[in-house]
Amino acid sequence: MAKGRRYLIAGNWKMNGFKKDGKELAKAVAKHLKAAGKDDLPFDLLVCPPFTLIRGVGKAIKGSGVKLGAQDCHAAEKGAHTGDISAPMLKDLGCEFVIVGHSERRTNHGEKDADVKAKAEAAIAAGLTAIVCVGETLEQRDKRQTLAVNRRQVKGSLPKGANARNTVVAYEPVWAIGTGRTATPEQAQEVHALIRAELVKALGEKAGQAVRILYGGSMNPKNAKELMAQPDVDGGLIGGASLKADDFWAVAQGCL
Repeated sequence: MAKGRRYLIAGNWKMNGFKKDGKELAKAVAKHLKAAGKDDLPFDLLVCPPFTLIRGVGKAIKGSGVKLGAQDCHAAEKGAHTGDISAPMLKDLGCEFVIVGHSERRTNHGEKDADVKAKAEAAIAAGLTAIVCVGETLEQRDKRQTLAVNRRQVKGSLPKGANARNTVVAYEPVWAIGTGRTATPEQAQEVHALIRAELVKALGEKAGQAVRILYGGSMNPKNAKELMAQPDVDGGLIGGASLKADDFWAVAQGCL
């Protein structure tokens, strides 16, 4: 790869799917990867179903090369946390990745940078790779606070011991999630470059350059290639387009 980093195409299914259609979607994604010859591709495919589907999806993609992840975890290893799931529990189910700090968690559940950092550190301790999400709202962008907000969130959310093996950063402009609006490639690259600079400051040149940074604002088959052509865009955290196997695969083709 010219960038020196392998692309990651991560599907965030959010709160969608039942057992039957979840397995069918997972099998369809795995079928695409198998047909293409997984050893010759410059990207990794990851699916992050809701908690109820993790076990079934894991069985459906077993041996296919498609990786399994979850959408959140608790910072504690175990204990009196009704309704929560710990990182070791996810590891026990076969997960390799977990999303933390998604804008919908930050907004709907009031999660702060410190909460996201604690979850990411719990994920790493359990042997998972944390996908740490950052991003500004429309109001913050309109007030020209985009760079300041993302700088603060990266500094506050990056886990101790972060490296390219255990940490991925995802930039999600909140105003472009589920709205049909998308940051231009230039807008995405501007923020990704800022994130890259912060990673280099925190981790050192070599480690900071090695961490993958995903774009997570309505990436789809039409805009994926142009976005991923940017020097610091290393893949996508895909929402709506990940719910159709053909669309998800078409996004992945933007890496080629």
